[in-house]
Amino acid sequence: MAARTPGGNAAFHNFHNDFAHIIDSNERRRLALAEVDKVPFGWYHIRAVSVAGAGFFADSYDLFAVNLAIQMLGISFWSGDGGIMPANLQTAIKAATSGGAVVGQIVFGWAADRLGRKKMYGIELIILVASTLGQALSSPSPTVKIVGLLVFGRIVMGLGIGGDYPMSAVITSEFAPTRWRGTMMAAVFSMQGFGQFFAAVVALVTTACFRKSFSTALSVATCQGDCQRAADRSWRIIIGLGMLPALFALYYRITIPETPRFTFDVAQNIESGDADIRAYIGSGRYDGFVLQARTQPTSNEPLTHPRASWSDFYAYFSKWRNGSVLFATMASWFLVDFAFYGLGLNNATILAVVGYSSGSNVYEILFNAAVGNLILVCAGAIPGYLLSVCMVDSLGRRPIQIGGFIILTLIFSIIGFGYNSLNKATLLALYILAQLFFNFGPNSTTFIIPGECFPTRYRSTCHGLSAAGGKLGATIAQVIVQPLLGKGAAAGCKGSACSPWLDHLMQIFAFFMFCGIFVSLLVPETKGLSLENESGKHRIMSEGRHGEGRGDMSHMEHVVGEKEHASNASSGGGTLRSYGQNEDANNYIQQWAESMPLQDVGKLLSALK
Repeated sequence: MAARTPGGNAAFHNFHNDFAHIIDSNERRRLALAEVDKVPFGWYHIRAVSVAGAGFFADSYDLFAVNLAIQMLGISFWSGDGGIMPANLQTAIKAATSGGAVVGQIVFGWAADRLGRKKMYGIELIILVASTLGQALSSPSPTVKIVGLLVFGRIVMGLGIGGDYPMSAVITSEFAPTRWRGTMMAAVFSMQGFGQFFAAVVALVTTACFRKSFSTALSVATCQGDCQRAADRSWRIIIGLGMLPALFALYYRITIPETPRFTFDVAQNIESGDADIRAYIGSGRYDGFVLQARTQPTSNEPLTHPRASWSDFYAYFSKWRNGSVLFATMASWFLVDFAFYGLGLNNATILAVVGYSSGSNVYEILFNAAVGNLILVCAGAIPGYLLSVCMVDSLGRRPIQIGGFIILTLIFSIIGFGYNSLNKATLLALYILAQLFFNFGPNSTTFIIPGECFPTRYRSTCHGLSAAGGKLGATIAQVIVQPLLGKGAAAGCKGSACSPWLDHLMQIFAFFMFCGIFVSLLVPETKGLSLENESGKHRIMSEGRHGEGRGDMSHMEHVVGEKEHASNASSGGGTLRSYGQNEDANNYIQQWAESMPLQDVGKLLSALK
């Protein structure tokens, strides 16, 4: 009997323990993974998506809430500068989270492959909650400025946000049935859109609650007394509420079981060959030669995978067919996030150009900014996410990603090269379309594909590296976008006059999207493929045994297991436990028998009949 693994709850079932009583390690692995794949979509999967998605909801809320809180921070602490936070300090606060996320994605991605998914899941939310609370309670002192406190808090928060990317992606991927894997991963990622929506709603409601105080000032420069105190309370409420969804998911994440794929393929929790032989002998079904023939593939060589190590990592990814995939997932994520966050965290600039951040008093200015963000999210972002959820398992990941890059190239080219001839309504419509095809496009697929196309022992590490490539692009965008937008702007400018370089910035984004088309050609299509296809293939290549005696048997055993696994996943039935009752297995034994002496082949085939 196999050792039982801890954990399991209503959202994440412990499939490994369901079959712990089965002594044959390979049979136990096939049964557990078939069980994962055959479960029809239902409340179990919705709960799993909700728990994983709650983290992304909080991540997105915290990332984009600062976009709405910046104006309030300016009123609270920079009243002597006209109530506007200096551009370089805005950049530091916005870029700090992305910079911390790069580190978090790499560290948590590696640790989840090294220590296990279960041990790491939940830690990132604890970091997120603690850092969010710290920001909401931050106050300056004679020796520490508010910017220093917020930048430090957002770097720490970035560690938690970054860790959530590989953890949620890989755990969802490894618990999801093949048929619904893309849909479930897209649904988890779509919580990013709802996090943006909730941030805008909270900003809107908070502004409305302090309407009386905000209405006393005609501009941010004259917002003093009650108006300033209202702004100080507002940004703390907006930032602080980001920890609530994280608290909701914390219990389920801490009590999650280890994923069955990690248990079998990385932890290699398998029984010895002697145990397998005793299991088959104990069944009493077969005797002598047939028993030996049927048990030899597992008794002599239990299903194993190469151990993760730096040398194995280098050997595996030094091959072009493997390294090119990692390069493509990192580069495509870098390119899309450069534009996505370069625009998303500077929505106020776009809203100012189209007239959604102006008003006759501070209340109207803040209220209109929140309404403008709601329009962008509801009209563009959320429909894009929902389209990805509905279409990713029918259209495929690769067509959505390449098609999204093509459409975004066209949209940014139209805005960039035709900027002076576009009216405000057309500009707003094009920007909403860009938000739509970011999310029904590469912003979603760059999250999904790295969670599927790498072997189990490096799946979390590679997803973390890919996501870190994206956040590196986001960080660079934050550092350069704000200065580029204001290049050549006159002092005391208002509205679109403060961003004279917006058209050139759109041209730069168009070039990045154009590059994304060609990088995406290296990305594999993972629709409908079992994760075990990749794991088995990489095991054979890494061990270098293909076509050599024992390795040949191991390869054939994997093929039989995969066919059996796929058959059960599509039919919803149980796994056939007897090789003699499985046509694919009989074919395998016949092929295996080709290497046997001729006098023994007849015995074996007769027994199989």
